[in-house]
Amino acid sequence: MNILILGSGGRESAFAWKIAQSNQIDQIFIAPGNGGTEQYGENIDLQVNDFDGIASFALKEAIDLIVVGPEEPLVNGIHDYFLERSDLAKIAIIGPQREGAQLEGSKDFSKQFMNKYNIPTASSKTFTADTIDEGLAYLEEHDLPIVLKADGLAAGKGVLICQTHEEAKAELKSMLIDSKFGKASSMVVVEQFLEGIELSVFVLTDGLSYKILPSAKDYKRIGENDEGLNTGGMGSVSPVPFASEEFLKKVEDRIIVPTIEGLKNEEIPYKGFIFLGLMNVAGNPYLIEYNVRMGDPETESVFPRIESDLVDLLVGVAEQNLGEKELILSPKTAATVMLVSGGYPGNYEKGKVINGLENIKESILFHAGTTAKGSEVVTNGGRVIAVTALKDTLFDALQQATADSGRIFYNGRYFRTDIGFDLTEYI
Repeated sequence: MNILILGSGGRESAFAWKIAQSNQIDQIFIAPGNGGTEQYGENIDLQVNDFDGIASFALKEAIDLIVVGPEEPLVNGIHDYFLERSDLAKIAIIGPQREGAQLEGSKDFSKQFMNKYNIPTASSKTFTADTIDEGLAYLEEHDLPIVLKADGLAAGKGVLICQTHEEAKAELKSMLIDSKFGKASSMVVVEQFLEGIELSVFVLTDGLSYKILPSAKDYKRIGENDEGLNTGGMGSVSPVPFASEEFLKKVEDRIIVPTIEGLKNEEIPYKGFIFLGLMNVAGNPYLIEYNVRMGDPETESVFPRIESDLVDLLVGVAEQNLGEKELILSPKTAATVMLVSGGYPGNYEKGKVINGLENIKESILFHAGTTAKGSEVVTNGGRVIAVTALKDTLFDALQQATADSGRIFYNGRYFRTDIGFDLTEYI
């Protein structure tokens, strides 16, 4: 098979790494890829929303299956684009069509879906510029803190947690009237704040059956002890020690099954990954959000724990016989530490030469914001490299990933040394 992976981050590096292990593969292409993905396949200079260019390349190289890494091309309808062209319809796309992608593309759509199918979630109400007076009055009576979410995609920045009513009202005006997040905040979901501990569960579905992939917990804040600005993710751990079999059974019964059945009931075809952003509230799961793809850096912790042939599972999705496929998971723990550029998530410089990659023997390196420059690998983004260790215990995995992160050097390098150590109390 010839497979094309769309994207350029650590998640796509993990896809390429895992797919390359399959004996069903002839060629792997990554568009646009990064400085590390070329060890698994060929990088192609195509952007993920260039549907015409992707289509031409797919026909030229006889691509059998396309894995869509990021959410934007899914929300923009890349799957629909391929289905609508007779010369492309035979190429399998892993990722939902535009309607299914609204589970992530529209917070209002997803909340309505959750409520319709009795999926436990925070109470909420949606407002627009036309109903802002109603929204301001609603905020006045709302318990603190108050969560405001831009309806559309806002590059991970569209969620605000406001500690006072005055702050919430000012932010609602900024989002709806001043277009703080552009079109993404033309609608704003005002949501109840849930007190608990977050985690993620990942599902692969062909629209009929599903496989539950390993759970993971990621760390968003730039600083130690979860302080400072939000980032795209500073690290992750899989499995999650506090997610017991009993808890995960609740996730399946109360969230996964109603989601799959709800999609069927709405006649929304769905072939791909569903990322469940969850809150564990006193032992009960609440759904914070859907994403319609794998997470990053969670993928870098989840995929090393999948012992099955990932390509076999993806073919099962494409051919709608996923239920016949076997999913084998490692009992080991994976810990991922993300190396970032100095200044991230604010302004940062690119082009810093990375040294010490050859020193890493016990961990897997998933490149994210890197590019090849002659014989050197240099930084090319905020999040640079994910360092993942797979070990028998959580402590050993955390210790190995953290130690190996310190063996890689570039000007401005930064990483958190406390990723996952808060979870040792659950063991």
